[in-house]
Amino acid sequence: MRLTPISIGNVTTENNVFLAPLAGYTNYPFRRLCKGYGAGLCYTEMVSAKGLKYGSENTKELLYTDENEGLCAAQIFGSEPDTMRAACEHETFAPFPIVDINMGCPVPKIYKNGEGSALLENPILAEKIVKECVKSGKIITVKFRIGITEDKLITAEFAKRMEGAGASLLTVHGRTRDKIYAGEVNFAEIAAAKKAVHIPVIANGGVFSDTDGERLMKETGADGVMVARAALFDPQLFCDLTGKGRESKLKMFEKQLKWTGTVCDERFTTVFMRKMAAFYVKGEKGAAAYKDRLFSAQSADEILVIAREIWG
Repeated sequence: MRLTPISIGNVTTENNVFLAPLAGYTNYPFRRLCKGYGAGLCYTEMVSAKGLKYGSENTKELLYTDENEGLCAAQIFGSEPDTMRAACEHETFAPFPIVDINMGCPVPKIYKNGEGSALLENPILAEKIVKECVKSGKIITVKFRIGITEDKLITAEFAKRMEGAGASLLTVHGRTRDKIYAGEVNFAEIAAAKKAVHIPVIANGGVFSDTDGERLMKETGADGVMVARAALFDPQLFCDLTGKGRESKLKMFEKQLKWTGTVCDERFTTVFMRKMAAFYVKGEKGAAAYKDRLFSAQSADEILVIAREIWG
C-alpha cells in the first residue's frame, strides 16, 4: 500500500500504518514489537480519565513507556471535560505528545456511563471535551465510530465538529456501535469523513492483510489505516503492510517474552504471554493440544519451552 508520513499537529509519524489501542493488549512490550515491524504510530490501551484523577496505580501502569519505544500516543476515555483535561495534564502523560480521545468503545459498561461511543449521541459534549483537552497543550486526536445504529449515521457531521473543536487527526472505525467488531466495514462513511475535513483521517476496520489495507485506502481515500485485532494474531502483518522482511515466529515470541518480563512481574508475564502464544499458535498443526499446555504453564520459562517446541 502507499506509505507516507502523517503530520499530526507538530509531530510527524514514520508512516501511515497505525496500531489501534486494544484494551488488555497494547502494553509497552507489544507496542514496541509492532513498532519494530513497521507500525508508524502505536496507541496505549484505553485509560480512564477518572482513574488517573483518583490515583489508580493500574491506570498508571497502562501508560508505561521508555526511550526505546519512540513516538507513541496515549488514549483516554471519559465524559467530563475538566477531568479529561486534567488527565491530559497528568504527569504520567508527559512522554506522550499525542492524546487520543475514545469516542467509539461499544462495551456496555462504558456506553452506559455516557463514555466511548455514547458521545456520538451527545456531539455538544464531545466538542466540549475536545476543546478542553486542547487547552492542555497536547495534540488531541479522536477515534470514533460512524454511528450507534445504521439508521443514525453521523460520520461527516461528527468529523466536522471534532475538527472545529481542535482535533488534529481523526480515526474512523467504519462500523456502528451495535455491530461491535463484526459485519462489513462501511467504506462510504469513512470516505464522507475524509471529504468533510481538512485534517488527516485514518481508516479503521477489517484490515487482516496488505490487500485489505490497500482496499481500505482506495475505497475511502483515507490518509492511512489502523490495524486492530489482526495484530494480536500476527504482529508481523505490519511487515507486509510496510514492506519490511519478516522474522521467525519463535524470534518474535522470544523478543516479546523478554521485554514483557523486563517491565512486568512474573505473574503478569506468565498470564499475558500464555494469551499471546495462544493467538500466535492459531492455525498451527496440533494447536488445540498446544493451547492446553500453554494455559497450564505456571512460569515464563515453561511457556518458552513450549514455544520452542512449536516454532523451533
